[in-house]
Amino acid sequence: MQPQIDVQKHQVYGYETLLRKSESEGWRVPTNFLALSIAEQAQLIEQAVHELGANLSHQFLAFNLNRAQFEQADTLDTLIKLKSRIEPVRLAIELTEAPTLAQMRHYSKVLHQHDMKLDLDDVGTGSNTYANIKDFLPYADKIKFAMQNLRMSGIPEKIPAQLDFWAKQAHQHHLTMILEGIEDEQDQALAAKYGVHIHQGYFYSKPVMPTELTASLTL
Repeated sequence: MQPQIDVQKHQVYGYETLLRKSESEGWRVPTNFLALSIAEQAQLIEQAVHELGANLSHQFLAFNLNRAQFEQADTLDTLIKLKSRIEPVRLAIELTEAPTLAQMRHYSKVLHQHDMKLDLDDVGTGSNTYANIKDFLPYADKIKFAMQNLRMSGIPEKIPAQLDFWAKQAHQHHLTMILEGIEDEQDQALAAKYGVHIHQGYFYSKPVMPTELTASLTL
């Protein structure tokens, strides 16, 4: 898990749950997220909530879904049941790949009916380009811009212009924006320049097991 920090309030805004597979070389990102069912992932999240205990009260807990997971028949029902079991924790679903507009509308309606948030992850990269998701913005609650995606692609110089663009989209559509990839004070200053106050990145904490969060986190 990795914390998301509200730098204006100097407190934890939420946590992103990151699915990793234990191998002999260490923890690795799974090559196939469907290898673990949505129900099994929900059980892991419930376990994490239990381990966090008092450190997780009314914060958001972000749960990533790719398009294949999004389209599974039991996904919505599993999420609704999970939400009821982890109250008062606030559940946010982060879409890592663009769905269809009809799917976005349906998920937005159902999740909001059950007091869950629907977020668009990795905006500006992969399948979540502006052309692909511009019609989804009215149905979302948050957008997340990942600076590390541009750094890994060898185009870090494009970060300021992209950040400026997405910050304006967030303002126009009344969306919360999360800036991921905060690694140092310069990144903090860049976020402040564009008015983004929800941060996530190694500057605050690397992804760790839930029981290690309080020891590693610095605000």
